[in-house]
Amino acid sequence: MPPVIDRSPDKRVYIKSYGCQMNVYDSERMADILRPLGYALADGPEGADLVVLNTCHIREKATEKVYSELGRIKALKLERASAGERMIVAVAGCVAQAEGAEIMRRQPAVDLVVGPQAYHQLPELIARVHRGSGERLAADFTPEAKFDTLPVERGGTGVTAFLTVQEGCDKFCAFCVVPYTRGAEFSRSTSTILTEARALADRGVREVTLLGQNVNAFQNDEGVGLADLIRSLAKIPGLDRLRYTTSHPRDMDEALIAAHGEIPSLMPYLHLPVQSGSDRILRSMNRGHTADHYVNLIGKVRAARPDIAISGDFIVGFPGEREDDFEATLALVRAVGYASAFTFKYSRRPGTPGAAMPGQICEAEKDSRLSRLQSLLEDQRLAFNAKSVGREMAVLFEKRGRHPGQIIGRTPYLQAVHVEASASLIGRIATVTIASAAHNSLAGVQVLETA
Repeated sequence: MPPVIDRSPDKRVYIKSYGCQMNVYDSERMADILRPLGYALADGPEGADLVVLNTCHIREKATEKVYSELGRIKALKLERASAGERMIVAVAGCVAQAEGAEIMRRQPAVDLVVGPQAYHQLPELIARVHRGSGERLAADFTPEAKFDTLPVERGGTGVTAFLTVQEGCDKFCAFCVVPYTRGAEFSRSTSTILTEARALADRGVREVTLLGQNVNAFQNDEGVGLADLIRSLAKIPGLDRLRYTTSHPRDMDEALIAAHGEIPSLMPYLHLPVQSGSDRILRSMNRGHTADHYVNLIGKVRAARPDIAISGDFIVGFPGEREDDFEATLALVRAVGYASAFTFKYSRRPGTPGAAMPGQICEAEKDSRLSRLQSLLEDQRLAFNAKSVGREMAVLFEKRGRHPGQIIGRTPYLQAVHVEASASLIGRIATVTIASAAHNSLAGVQVLETA
């Protein structure tokens, strides 16, 4: 029997996302699931009938932020209750998967907990809260059921969108909780991905970013790999730009490398995490590749697409990391040359092998190494942006800027560009001459509209 839920049209839901882009996608899909039940999106938790915190478990601070936010929401919930109104509080995502029962014990204001592979069960869980009976924790590893249940239609009005094609991870890196919170690698069927992508194009989306914990491990039951999937997506009218993230060096195959040089709509930007430049630390991390393997991969990609922008992830202060290990990371950064990067201090996550390893690094040393690494990467990012000055680039305009008459878009290399131009260009691609480069963006002058 389907859940019996109040479907009045004036209910409001506030969904807050933490962490990765896949959580952003999941939050959008939760909104799609809840929309037929009468829930409209709210800008904040105040006055919301349902609050969903879609959580990340990668770092300890991220988890504590959730509990801090729950304390504030508890106060709002009590205010609503004193006025005779009800607020349902839900925790979703990876913290929910890892700490479901503990969340409900630690914060009684939480009404339900739902893991990242089970959020399609939200309608039934909400119904159980209204009925006051039944299990209110769902943490099943059933990605097939989730994707089979999600509605085809998606909300939103933007010109760019995320599209999850792969979930889970089989790599078991020693620092990472993803295999425990997202489960084994699973790839969606080609037909469901293409159907969702066509629906996005029909609503005006011009750029789609394919998502996965290890997106280049995509290999579905039909034998379709990521390169073939991208070739199929490139044929959809209206989808002018394709990207994908996040990749693993072990899954960067020759077909995908070749695709970068053969598919014009596949943007010249590759996010390929390496984590460390030390082979000793890479072995300890269970990464399954060496520094030379990674650098050679970058060389192959650049041979296929010489202008490609490279992005990466780095962790400093992994247990046992010596100064020479860290220097090897700096050497790798100098050898590759990055357009952008994400850097992190190692964070012990309960249940992962790294948490029990000897040689834990003190916070002061982590801070010092992080600062040195970030300084080098920032120099490279600024140099990459500076090379853009004077060039003409195709910019997809996405939204209005902070200043009157300003609009903002992205280059093929994912750089933000602001231009003084008509808002009628939003959703279109125009050729822009880059006039200057700042720390976080480029400034340009519109030349002409191209598409």
